[in-house]
Amino acid sequence: MTSDHHRRSARLVDRSPSISGPELVANLVPPPQFDHASFASYRPDPEYPSQEEARELLRNFTAPAAPAPRGGFFGFGRKKAAEAPAGGSDRPGVYLDGGFGVGKTHLLAATWHATAGRRYFGTFIQYTALVGALGYNGAVGVLQGARLICIDEFELDDPGDTMLMTRLIGDLTATGSRIVATSNTPPNALGEGRFAAADFMREIQAMSDRFTAVRIDGVDYRQRDIEGDAIVLSDEAYRFALADVAASGERMTDDDFSALIAHLATVHPSSYVGLIEGVQCIGLRDVHELTDQSAALRFVAFIDRVYDAQIPLRATGTPLTAIFGGGMLDGGYRKKYLRCISRLNALTASEVAG
Repeated sequence: MTSDHHRRSARLVDRSPSISGPELVANLVPPPQFDHASFASYRPDPEYPSQEEARELLRNFTAPAAPAPRGGFFGFGRKKAAEAPAGGSDRPGVYLDGGFGVGKTHLLAATWHATAGRRYFGTFIQYTALVGALGYNGAVGVLQGARLICIDEFELDDPGDTMLMTRLIGDLTATGSRIVATSNTPPNALGEGRFAAADFMREIQAMSDRFTAVRIDGVDYRQRDIEGDAIVLSDEAYRFALADVAASGERMTDDDFSALIAHLATVHPSSYVGLIEGVQCIGLRDVHELTDQSAALRFVAFIDRVYDAQIPLRATGTPLTAIFGGGMLDGGYRKKYLRCISRLNALTASEVAG
């Protein structure tokens, strides 16, 4: 007879989820941790005035547009005033640039919640996966007419995907949709340290022209009460930790780190959310340094989804905050790895959800 412990435990490597187009569309909402995010619940740090400035700009951006003035519309001045969007900008988008942990995603979700009508919220990977599942015209058909499109974690791993997204942004803004995007890199710096192709840079500039760029300064809120490396458990402590989770009736997983890294290569990043569905604690054994950049980037994408779901991590071996080796932290993806390290630190220190 299967024990209660094994009945509730599972391995991520035994899951091979595939997310369909309609499921991808249904998932274009803020992560659960931001279900109640609002401009009022955002706590700007008084030491960094740019946080309050960003909140007010987005609050104005979501305000209803001023009605067209009466008395004819052929005058250039009147027409311009009638077409001016909320927020005082003639650009259809806002681009939030700033370090990790300064509340960009909170502000993005607050913007989504404050906007009436049809709107979508997703990561860069979710939107490119939608195009992959439905085709470009199919994705445009789904998104077109939405009042707001929120794009979190604008990615730069593939110049083709980035050009695809700039084309999508162009087609959606041309039909009235408004865009708010976040990244750790300002629009005019996208691609630095990675790609230098002239057409890529030209696409990036075209995207930059559609956005009012807003810099948010500050310190990583996830690190304010956390110092040092991610928590590492001994083998015995690890077994006790997972047993405690099982005893409390929570869903847990238990995987060898190498096996999970290999498995992530077989699952599309857009389906990583399916890997962790229903999971409330993730156990990783024998964590070690990663030297393959492709494997490291897949793990970063996986941790992004784990962090969205606020699933605690329990691990043995090398601290998860020390796994990016081979000079990765000095390369073009430095900011992405640092963001992941910040999240890993928080997830290993967090409690299991009750």
